[in-house]
Amino acid sequence: MSTDNGGNTPQNGMNVSGLRRSATGFVLDREDLNDDPIVQFEDWFRYACETVPMDPNAVSLSTVDDQNRPASRTVLLKYFDAAGFVFFTNFESKKAVHIDTNPAVALLFFWSDAARQVKIRGRAERIPAKETLQYFMSRPRGSQIGAWVSAQSSVISSRSLLENKFQEMKQKFSNKEIPLPSFWGGYRVVPEQIEFWQGRRNRLHDRFQYSKQDDGSWAIERLAP
Repeated sequence: MSTDNGGNTPQNGMNVSGLRRSATGFVLDREDLNDDPIVQFEDWFRYACETVPMDPNAVSLSTVDDQNRPASRTVLLKYFDAAGFVFFTNFESKKAVHIDTNPAVALLFFWSDAARQVKIRGRAERIPAKETLQYFMSRPRGSQIGAWVSAQSSVISSRSLLENKFQEMKQKFSNKEIPLPSFWGGYRVVPEQIEFWQGRRNRLHDRFQYSKQDDGSWAIERLAP
Protein backbone atom coordinates (compact mmCIF):
# COMPACT_ATOMS: atom_id res chain seq x y z
CA MET A 1 0.00 0.00 0.00
CA SER A 2 1.27 3.46 -0.88
CA THR A 3 -0.21 6.55 0.76
CA ASP A 4 0.41 10.26 0.52
CA ASN A 5 0.20 11.96 3.88
CA GLY A 6 2.19 15.11 3.37
CA GLY A 7 5.44 13.20 3.20
CA ASN A 8 4.99 11.82 6.71
CA THR A 9 4.20 8.26 5.62
CA PRO A 10 6.89 6.06 4.04
CA GLN A 11 6.04 4.40 0.74
CA ASN A 12 4.39 0.99 1.25
CA GLY A 13 3.87 1.74 4.93
CA MET A 14 1.42 3.24 7.39
CA ASN A 15 1.58 6.24 9.67
CA VAL A 16 0.11 5.02 12.95
CA SER A 17 1.12 8.01 15.06
CA GLY A 18 -2.54 8.95 15.46
CA LEU A 19 -3.34 5.77 17.36
CA ARG A 20 -3.19 6.99 20.91
CA ARG A 21 -5.16 7.14 24.09
CA SER A 22 -4.59 9.00 27.31
CA ALA A 23 -4.41 6.41 30.05
CA THR A 24 -6.48 7.29 33.09
CA GLY A 25 -5.38 4.43 35.27
CA PHE A 26 -5.08 4.23 39.00
CA VAL A 27 -2.88 6.50 41.05
CA LEU A 28 0.25 4.67 42.23
CA ASP A 29 2.12 6.17 45.18
CA ARG A 30 4.94 4.77 47.28
CA GLU A 31 2.61 4.12 50.21
CA ASP A 32 0.48 1.91 47.95
CA LEU A 33 3.35 -0.51 47.37
CA ASN A 34 4.22 -3.59 49.38
CA ASP A 35 7.87 -3.74 50.42
CA ASP A 36 8.05 -7.18 48.78
CA PRO A 37 7.73 -6.97 44.97
CA ILE A 38 6.45 -10.55 44.71
CA VAL A 39 3.55 -9.69 47.00
CA GLN A 40 2.96 -6.56 44.95
CA PHE A 41 3.06 -8.58 41.73
CA GLU A 42 0.54 -11.05 43.13
CA ASP A 43 -1.84 -8.19 43.89
CA TRP A 44 -1.55 -6.84 40.34
CA PHE A 45 -1.73 -10.29 38.79
CA ARG A 46 -4.94 -11.13 40.64
CA TYR A 47 -6.46 -7.92 39.32
CA ALA A 48 -5.30 -8.78 35.79
CA CYS A 49 -6.98 -12.18 36.08
CA GLU A 50 -10.24 -10.39 36.84
CA THR A 51 -9.99 -7.77 34.09
CA VAL A 52 -7.92 -9.11 31.17
CA PRO A 53 -10.14 -11.01 28.69
CA MET A 54 -7.55 -13.61 27.68
CA ASP A 55 -4.18 -14.92 28.87
CA PRO A 56 -3.28 -12.55 31.72
CA ASN A 57 -0.27 -14.84 32.25
CA ALA A 58 1.12 -14.12 28.77
CA VAL A 59 4.53 -12.51 29.11
CA SER A 60 7.17 -11.35 26.64
CA LEU A 61 10.51 -13.06 27.25
CA SER A 62 13.63 -11.35 25.86
CA THR A 63 16.97 -13.11 25.49
CA VAL A 64 20.22 -12.51 23.61
CA ASP A 65 22.13 -14.99 21.46
CA ASP A 66 25.87 -15.67 21.42
CA GLN A 67 26.36 -12.59 19.21
CA ASN A 68 24.40 -10.36 21.60
CA ARG A 69 21.47 -10.08 19.19
CA PRO A 70 18.17 -9.72 21.10
CA ALA A 71 15.10 -11.86 20.53
CA SER A 72 11.64 -11.67 22.09
CA ARG A 73 8.68 -14.02 22.14
CA THR A 74 5.57 -14.59 24.22
CA VAL A 75 5.52 -17.42 26.74
CA LEU A 76 3.01 -18.33 29.44
CA LEU A 77 3.83 -17.84 33.10
CA LYS A 78 2.86 -21.06 34.89
CA TYR A 79 3.55 -20.11 38.48
CA PHE A 80 5.56 -17.72 40.61
CA ASP A 81 6.74 -17.55 44.18
CA ALA A 82 9.39 -15.86 46.29
CA ALA A 83 12.08 -17.59 44.23
CA GLY A 84 10.93 -16.24 40.85
CA PHE A 85 8.77 -16.69 37.75
CA VAL A 86 8.48 -20.07 35.98
CA PHE A 87 7.76 -20.98 32.35
CA PHE A 88 8.29 -24.19 30.35
CA THR A 89 9.83 -24.89 26.96
CA ASN A 90 11.80 -27.31 24.80
CA PHE A 91 15.45 -27.26 25.85
CA GLU A 92 16.45 -27.28 22.16
CA SER A 93 14.43 -24.16 21.33
CA LYS A 94 16.13 -20.89 20.46
CA LYS A 95 15.13 -19.33 23.75
CA ALA A 96 16.67 -22.21 25.71
CA VAL A 97 19.87 -22.12 23.66
CA HIS A 98 20.11 -18.38 24.31
CA ILE A 99 19.54 -18.84 28.04
CA ASP A 100 22.13 -21.58 28.29
CA THR A 101 24.62 -19.20 26.65
CA ASN A 102 23.59 -16.09 28.55
CA PRO A 103 21.08 -16.47 31.41
CA ALA A 104 20.39 -12.73 31.64
CA VAL A 105 16.78 -12.24 30.51
CA ALA A 106 13.87 -9.80 30.72
CA LEU A 107 10.14 -10.36 31.16
CA LEU A 108 7.39 -7.90 30.26
CA PHE A 109 3.76 -8.22 31.30
CA PHE A 110 1.43 -5.72 29.56
CA TRP A 111 -2.16 -5.49 30.75
CA SER A 112 -3.71 -2.92 28.41
CA ASP A 113 -7.15 -2.77 30.02
CA ALA A 114 -5.60 -1.74 33.33
CA ALA A 115 -2.92 0.46 31.70
CA ARG A 116 -0.31 -1.52 33.60
CA GLN A 117 3.06 -3.08 32.85
CA VAL A 118 5.44 -5.11 34.97
CA LYS A 119 9.02 -5.26 33.77
CA ILE A 120 11.38 -7.85 35.25
CA ARG A 121 15.12 -8.26 34.76
CA GLY A 122 16.94 -11.27 36.14
CA ARG A 123 18.66 -14.55 35.47
CA ALA A 124 16.99 -17.69 34.17
CA GLU A 125 17.90 -21.11 35.55
CA ARG A 126 16.52 -24.58 34.93
CA ILE A 127 14.22 -25.87 37.61
CA PRO A 128 14.74 -29.39 39.04
CA ALA A 129 13.40 -32.29 36.96
CA LYS A 130 11.13 -33.29 39.85
CA GLU A 131 9.46 -29.89 39.73
CA THR A 132 9.09 -30.11 35.95
CA LEU A 133 7.55 -33.59 36.21
CA GLN A 134 5.00 -32.38 38.72
CA TYR A 135 3.83 -29.70 36.30
CA PHE A 136 4.04 -31.97 33.23
CA MET A 137 1.71 -34.52 34.82
CA SER A 138 -0.88 -31.77 35.39
CA ARG A 139 -1.01 -30.83 31.68
CA PRO A 140 -3.81 -32.02 29.39
CA ARG A 141 -2.89 -35.25 27.60
CA GLY A 142 -2.80 -33.50 24.23
CA SER A 143 -0.30 -30.96 25.54
CA GLN A 144 1.85 -33.76 26.95
CA ILE A 145 1.95 -35.43 23.53
CA GLY A 146 2.65 -32.06 21.90
CA ALA A 147 5.82 -31.71 23.96
CA TRP A 148 7.10 -34.92 22.33
CA VAL A 149 6.12 -33.88 18.80
CA SER A 150 7.72 -30.51 18.10
CA ALA A 151 11.45 -29.98 17.65
CA GLN A 152 10.81 -26.38 18.60
CA SER A 153 12.33 -23.64 16.39
CA SER A 154 13.65 -26.12 13.80
CA VAL A 155 12.69 -25.71 10.14
CA ILE A 156 9.96 -28.07 8.89
CA SER A 157 8.61 -28.55 5.38
CA SER A 158 4.90 -28.77 6.20
CA ARG A 159 2.33 -28.86 8.97
CA SER A 160 1.37 -32.39 7.96
CA LEU A 161 4.66 -33.57 9.47
CA LEU A 162 3.50 -32.30 12.85
CA GLU A 163 0.04 -33.79 12.48
CA ASN A 164 1.44 -37.18 11.45
CA LYS A 165 3.95 -37.14 14.29
CA PHE A 166 1.21 -36.27 16.74
CA GLN A 167 -0.90 -39.24 15.62
CA GLU A 168 2.15 -41.49 15.79
CA MET A 169 2.96 -40.45 19.36
CA LYS A 170 -0.71 -40.62 20.32
CA GLN A 171 -0.76 -44.24 19.18
CA LYS A 172 2.55 -44.99 20.87
CA PHE A 173 1.32 -43.77 24.25
CA SER A 174 -2.20 -45.16 23.87
CA ASN A 175 -3.59 -46.39 27.19
CA LYS A 176 -0.39 -45.60 29.06
CA GLU A 177 1.10 -42.76 31.04
CA ILE A 178 3.03 -40.28 28.90
CA PRO A 179 6.61 -39.89 30.17
CA LEU A 180 8.37 -36.57 30.61
CA PRO A 181 10.62 -35.83 27.61
CA SER A 182 14.26 -35.40 28.59
CA PHE A 183 14.45 -32.35 26.31
CA TRP A 184 11.57 -30.44 27.89
CA GLY A 185 11.38 -28.56 31.16
CA GLY A 186 11.07 -25.36 33.09
CA TYR A 187 13.06 -22.22 33.71
CA ARG A 188 12.77 -19.93 36.69
CA VAL A 189 13.57 -16.26 36.20
CA VAL A 190 15.16 -15.09 39.44
CA PRO A 191 14.45 -11.34 39.57
CA GLU A 192 17.06 -8.68 40.17
CA GLN A 193 14.87 -5.71 39.24
CA ILE A 194 11.09 -5.42 39.04
CA GLU A 195 9.34 -2.30 37.78
CA PHE A 196 5.65 -1.53 38.22
CA TRP A 197 4.32 0.87 35.57
CA GLN A 198 0.92 2.49 35.92
CA GLY A 199 -0.39 4.50 32.97
CA ARG A 200 -1.60 8.02 33.80
CA ARG A 201 -3.07 10.97 31.93
CA ASN A 202 -0.80 13.09 29.67
CA ARG A 203 1.90 10.40 29.67
CA LEU A 204 2.85 11.31 33.25
CA HIS A 205 2.93 7.66 34.25
CA ASP A 206 3.73 6.33 37.72
CA ARG A 207 6.77 4.03 37.73
CA PHE A 208 8.41 2.34 40.69
CA GLN A 209 11.48 0.12 40.46
CA TYR A 210 12.48 -2.50 43.01
CA SER A 211 16.20 -3.41 43.00
CA LYS A 212 17.55 -6.42 44.89
CA GLN A 213 20.19 -5.52 47.46
CA ASP A 214 23.13 -7.60 48.68
CA ASP A 215 21.36 -8.31 51.99
CA GLY A 216 18.29 -9.66 50.18
CA SER A 217 16.13 -6.60 50.75
CA TRP A 218 14.61 -4.49 47.98
CA ALA A 219 15.29 -0.80 47.38
CA ILE A 220 12.32 1.05 45.88
CA GLU A 221 12.71 4.14 43.70
CA ARG A 222 10.26 6.25 41.70
CA LEU A 223 11.28 6.66 38.05
CA ALA A 224 10.43 9.51 35.72
CA PRO A 225 7.91 8.48 33.08
